[in-house]
Amino acid sequence: MTSPATPSGPAPSLVARTVALDLAEAVSLVSLLPADHPVAWLRRGDGLVGWGEAAVLRSSGPTRFSDADKWWRETIARADVDDSVGEPGTGPVCFGSFAFGDLPGDSVLVLPEVVVGRRGDRAWLTTISTTGSPAPTPTVAPAEAPLPPSAVSFADGALNGEQWMSVVADAVARISAGDLEKVVLARDLVVRADERIDVRWPVHRLTESYPMCWTFHVDGMFGATPEMLVRRERGLVTSRVLAGTIRRTGDDERDLALAATLARSSKDLEEHEYAVRSVADALEPHCSSMNVPEAPFVLHLPNVMHLATDVNGVVHDAGTVSSLQLAEALHPSAAVGGTPTVVATELIDEIEGMARGRYAGPVGWMDANGDGEWGIALRSAEVVGDTVRLFAGCGIVADSDPEAELAEAQAKFVPVRDALAGS
Repeated sequence: MTSPATPSGPAPSLVARTVALDLAEAVSLVSLLPADHPVAWLRRGDGLVGWGEAAVLRSSGPTRFSDADKWWRETIARADVDDSVGEPGTGPVCFGSFAFGDLPGDSVLVLPEVVVGRRGDRAWLTTISTTGSPAPTPTVAPAEAPLPPSAVSFADGALNGEQWMSVVADAVARISAGDLEKVVLARDLVVRADERIDVRWPVHRLTESYPMCWTFHVDGMFGATPEMLVRRERGLVTSRVLAGTIRRTGDDERDLALAATLARSSKDLEEHEYAVRSVADALEPHCSSMNVPEAPFVLHLPNVMHLATDVNGVVHDAGTVSSLQLAEALHPSAAVGGTPTVVATELIDEIEGMARGRYAGPVGWMDANGDGEWGIALRSAEVVGDTVRLFAGCGIVADSDPEAELAEAQAKFVPVRDALAGS
């Protein structure tokens, strides 16, 4: 069931049933995904996978978040829910992927027909029916494995490396002139295969190679993001802020030295401070108390290292403000837009030279209580048929070097590039 492009139609009536599931520890959630509209949100073996489409909402423009949240509340209000597990992520769960900008701003919220979840030693199965009766209980077993893309070729997207470095230099000049403090600029690569690409292949590989990240797929948008925009769970809220990056060399001793350099880098610490400040300012109106660490830690990933800060708080308005509304309040943070936000996003529109689509927008899930996890669609790509667009962005400040930023963007392409390889 799919709603109109504008959310004017009634929310569907649903029957949702959640039961405990005896899922062997050796069975990975990602292995359960069939080719029928798969969705995924996975980290370190836990998370949610789903398939089929019980209902879909596509929203756009500046009201894309509020339209989606309203539709979800109406959908849940009309649902017959029997949830014998009672964990965050049980009962009806929607998966969403939202556009970075207001225009065109095409976004999607999907309610799967089947969701399988795991948290620690607990697993569950949720079925959704739109017929008025409970759906038959499906067999939960590994699906037929996806095949790798064949005859893959890579090409520059909207701008080649030289053109993009010129854009970065332009941004640095404007920052030096005092127009703004920071802007995040992105570029894309285009990958083509000789036949339709099964998105489950790169999703499988990302879960294996980047277990510390949140691997996701919603409606063609997939990736392994290291950045949690917001998690809301039973009144507690968390946001992981990443800003400031250095590429790993593969030599452990050398990488430890580079991590120390990153932790002392005035350029990266300045960039990171902007991002943390923007998140704390956006969460503060919703929190009765907050913890904002004074200094970041260095997050080590297989390909890069980031300055990272976990901002935590206690939400005082959980009864009226959902995790998706918190994600809207936080988006775009300085980590993906810049500072000041309005000036930076206007500059992105003016000089970046490509359509971001859902890149760097919120992606994640939400349950019937409004709890959920929303990451930022980074280290990501969008697949349409036999074509994939890969995205990577860099935070530009006054002393940014265009060549260094290009090298950083290349490093950020690595996760998805490697995931599309055939072996």
